[in-house]
Amino acid sequence: MKIAILSKGPGNYSTKRLKEEAIKRGYEVQVINYTQCEARIEQNNPVVIYEGQILRGIDAIIPRIASSFTRYGSAIVRQFEMRGVFTTASSIAIVRSRDKLRSVQILSRAGIDIPKTIFSRGRLSAEEIERLVEELGGPPIIIKLARGTHGRGVVLAETRKAARSVLQGFYLMEEEGTNILLQEYIEEAEGSDIRAFVVGGRVVASMKRQSINLEEEFRSNLHQGGEGTTIKLTDGERKAAIKAARTMGLAICGVDLIRSKRGPLVLEVNSSPGFGIEQVTGRNVAEKIIDYVEQNAMRRQKTDRVGA
Repeated sequence: MKIAILSKGPGNYSTKRLKEEAIKRGYEVQVINYTQCEARIEQNNPVVIYEGQILRGIDAIIPRIASSFTRYGSAIVRQFEMRGVFTTASSIAIVRSRDKLRSVQILSRAGIDIPKTIFSRGRLSAEEIERLVEELGGPPIIIKLARGTHGRGVVLAETRKAARSVLQGFYLMEEEGTNILLQEYIEEAEGSDIRAFVVGGRVVASMKRQSINLEEEFRSNLHQGGEGTTIKLTDGERKAAIKAARTMGLAICGVDLIRSKRGPLVLEVNSSPGFGIEQVTGRNVAEKIIDYVEQNAMRRQKTDRVGA
């Protein structure tokens, strides 16, 4: 079997680990920088070109698409799908997982508990901002750009005045305003969250991420300096993670949750999760992903029924 890892970072830890585990099985592996691929579209002959050559004989792809290249990367994944190549993440699932609003809409429709969220774009008056803050239970609240990863574009507004300043700053980024999400702040989480790594309908690794200095930085994401430790999930947390992955149409993903007084709340489902969880937990996540590819690559692609 020939596996292609779609990654613009051949030296990335996740890319190297996937390649290492696939080679152990005796598979042929090619790391392809999808940003340098071309899609040639003609009747009944979808072609992907890389470094001037038509890519042939690929049985499976593992997309590792960066958020800043979502549109282009997902288009290349779609071209492989049109060729009947197995992919661990469908193009449509990648796209919708990157849209924070679409994600919470899909999750909430499926009955998955999430923090209360408000979507807005317009240039709000001080009175309108006050109303939204109160709808979320008062400050502090979390304000997010509708698109973003690794904790970027996420701000904790601890007062009404801070919320007004942050929103005004976001709206100034674009003349027509900027899509933002306002979410309730779960105080009892104390600046921590949980990352559950799901592969093929099972949680294969989990860790708690804690902000090192809550007074200066509330985001617990490892990319923002958060600290990871092993954690045992409750049955409810495990079920929530698996259901969230299934609901988003992702066989392989990182599900972020927080513990609250009303149970686990799903924050986000990441279609290209980092592998730092391996180093924290000692679990061989890359091996589980290659297992999944091995078991599923020769089956017909499942039809995505969730929608764009």
